[in-house]
Amino acid sequence: MLVLGHTNPDCDSIAGAISLAELLTKQGTPATAIAQGEPNPEAKFLLDKIGFAAPEVRTEIAGEDVWLIDYSDWGQAPRDAKKANIRGIVDHHKLGDITTAEPLECWIRPVGCSCTIVYSMYQAANITPSKEAATLMLGAILSDTVKFNSPTFTPVDREAAEALALLAGVEDIDAFADEQFAAKSDVASVPADELVLRDQKVYEINGKQFAIAQLELTSVKPVLARLDELETALVALKQANNYHTALVLLTDITTLNSTGLICSDEAAQVASTLGGTIEGSVIDLPGVVSRKKQVMPPLQREFDVA
Repeated sequence: MLVLGHTNPDCDSIAGAISLAELLTKQGTPATAIAQGEPNPEAKFLLDKIGFAAPEVRTEIAGEDVWLIDYSDWGQAPRDAKKANIRGIVDHHKLGDITTAEPLECWIRPVGCSCTIVYSMYQAANITPSKEAATLMLGAILSDTVKFNSPTFTPVDREAAEALALLAGVEDIDAFADEQFAAKSDVASVPADELVLRDQKVYEINGKQFAIAQLELTSVKPVLARLDELETALVALKQANNYHTALVLLTDITTLNSTGLICSDEAAQVASTLGGTIEGSVIDLPGVVSRKKQVMPPLQREFDVA
């Protein structure tokens, strides 16, 4: 059994795959975590903290038995995923378009993080996660909920995080989160064409493709200082893939505001839909933190018209 997250894997995708693979193995189904790409700096920080190597990168899964975590859209799966045997899905996003020929196990809940759900699966099975898995799941919850400040945060996420901190031996959750967030904010040496793909997800709305990436940072100023090269990378990304919109959200996790960098066929309409003001390629998005709760729903409503 393979367990894999979405394209451009983030912290939740990597941590969730490893932790879920551990649970399935303990339940008697040997499972291996894989990934569709290299871990981002935050996920790498967590892996280094527990002494784990990154999961094997695989982009072909035809014929394999698999569990998917942190998504339920074909567009975020390997291209041959329709030829795989999907046995289960764990996710906390809106329901995607994946269908299967056989019944499968689904754990889809409106919480702040897929790892919150994985921990509940451990609880339901009366199995205790290892210290390493607990550390990964704690980090993923802190990341996805922006240390309990995201609009997607629920009390269940805090309960899971506090329980996992005990299992991980983490006495100070705030200090743990601050160290983790510093790791993901270090993007000075990252090329612009990689930054515009950071945690990117591609959504199709009424035949139009919206590519939305997100960088969560302790300060957006160093990234905005590279605006010219980021604009060039965004234009190239949009043209190469024929996207309707290529958008990068720069989210300041200290002020809980975002700045959007956009290249779009209808940039002004996208900006107004998100409640932002646009100047050139830059959109000011005060109070916007969550892509899945504050960005995708209004875009879906605005552009999903006959």
